[in-house]
Amino acid sequence: MQKLFDEVGFLDKRCYEDFGLSEDILMEHAADGMADYIRAKFPKNSKVLVVCGSGNNGADGLALSRLLYKDYEVEIFILKEPKSEMAKLQDRRAHAIHVKRTIYLNDCDIIVDAIFGTGFKGSLDVESKSVMQTLNKLNGYKISCDIPSGLRVNGECDSNSFRADTTLTMGALKKSLFNDSAKEFVGDIKVLDLGVTRDIYEIESNWQLLDEEDLKLPYRSQKDTHKGTYGHLSLACGEKIGASTLSAKAALRFGAGLVSLVGEQNMKLPNAIMHSLELPSNTTALALGMGLGSAFSEKEMDAFLDNGFSLVGDADIFSMPILKKLLQRKNVVFTPHPKEFIALLKFTDLADINIEELQEQRFKYIELFCEKYPDIVLLLKGANVIIGLNKNFYINPHGTSSLAKGGSGDVLSGLIGSLLAQGYPPLSATINASLAHTRLAKNYTGADFSLTPDDLIAEIAKL
Repeated sequence: MQKLFDEVGFLDKRCYEDFGLSEDILMEHAADGMADYIRAKFPKNSKVLVVCGSGNNGADGLALSRLLYKDYEVEIFILKEPKSEMAKLQDRRAHAIHVKRTIYLNDCDIIVDAIFGTGFKGSLDVESKSVMQTLNKLNGYKISCDIPSGLRVNGECDSNSFRADTTLTMGALKKSLFNDSAKEFVGDIKVLDLGVTRDIYEIESNWQLLDEEDLKLPYRSQKDTHKGTYGHLSLACGEKIGASTLSAKAALRFGAGLVSLVGEQNMKLPNAIMHSLELPSNTTALALGMGLGSAFSEKEMDAFLDNGFSLVGDADIFSMPILKKLLQRKNVVFTPHPKEFIALLKFTDLADINIEELQEQRFKYIELFCEKYPDIVLLLKGANVIIGLNKNFYINPHGTSSLAKGGSGDVLSGLIGSLLAQGYPPLSATINASLAHTRLAKNYTGADFSLTPDDLIAEIAKL
C-alpha cells in the first residue's frame, strides 16, 4: 500500500523546517527526477517541448529544460510569464545558458506539461484551453509535471485537461490523481523523491492506494480439513436468478466450502451449488441484493437476517425498506455503484445529489457515509474503486473498462461473500476480493469488450 494525501505543501514545509532543505533544493531534485526519467526512456538528441506556466509548476519545467539542454533539443513555450519567485529564478537560470524559447507548439518527441500544479481550482481560461487542446492533438509522448494541468485539487477534471501518458508526481501521491474522471488524463503515475526518500518525506495518512501485490489469496495451508472448515455462504435468491447464481459460482470458485441459494424459486443450478428454502443452520456468511427484487416477503427477509453473520449487500437492497435494518447491523459490507450510492446517501439523510455531483466529489461523500456508519465497510464501485471503514480509506486503481459489463458486480459480491464465509474480517475480505476482481479482468486475454462474468469466474482458477 502507498499513502495518499490531499496536498503535499505541508510535507514540503516539514522538509524546510525539520530537514534543512530549501524550496530550491526540493525543486532541483524534482527536475532531476524528471530528467532521469526522460534520459532512461528516450535517446539523446530527442526533441523536447516544455510548456510552462507562471507558478512553481512552471518553475519545475524551466529547471528541467536547463538540465536536459545540450543532450536534447529543448524548447520552452511560456504560456504565462513567470510570477512566483522560484519561476523567476529558474527562468533566469535557463536564460543564462541560452535554452531556446519558442512561440510555436510544434510536435516533438517529448511534450512536458508544466503549466498548472496541484493548486489549480478554477476553470481554464480561453488561452489555456486553446493551448491544451493543441497539445493533446500532438503525437509526442506526453509527460505531466506533478499533476496534469486542468486537474483540480478534488480530482475533478476540466474536459480540456492535459492528457498525459505519464505523470511524474512530486514527493508523494495525491488523491486527486485517483478520482474517476482523472483516469482519462493521468496515464502511468510515478513518484519522484525530493531530496529525502518517501519513507522520510511522508507521514501517516488515512488514505491508502492499494498495490496489486497487496492481494492475499485464500490458499489452503491446513491439511486436516473438510468442506465445513471453509465456511458456508448463503445467498438470497430473488427474481433474477442469474445474478445470485453468478455470485454463488464465484464464491465457490474462490474457496468457500459450501454455497447455497436460499429461496422458493424452481431453478436449475450448477451441480455444486445447493438450494434451500430456509437458511441452512451451518451458514457462516450471507449475501443478498443481487437480482433480489420482491421475491422475499418481509417475514422471510427477517428470518434470513435473524442472526449475527457477516453480510455483503448489493444492488436491490439500496432501494428496499430492509436497508434500515442493515444499517444497524455490524460486520456488513455494502457494494453500491454510483447510482445506488446516491440512493443510499439520500436514504441516510446525508445528501440529495445527482451522479455528476457524486463523481466530482467521491472522496467527500464516502467520508461522510463512513463517519455516520463507522461499523459498515463501503465499497464504492467506479473506474477507481474506493473502500472505506470508519476513518480509513483505500483506493483500488487497477480496474479496467472491460469490467463495465452486467454481472461483473455480482461476481465481486460472490468473491467478498466467499471470504466472509471463510472467516475473513469484513475490511480484509473487501480489499482482497476487490484486488482479485480487478486482477481477473487484467488477466483475461480476450478482447476487452468480450469479457463476461463467466470469464471472470473461469479466471479465478488461474490466480
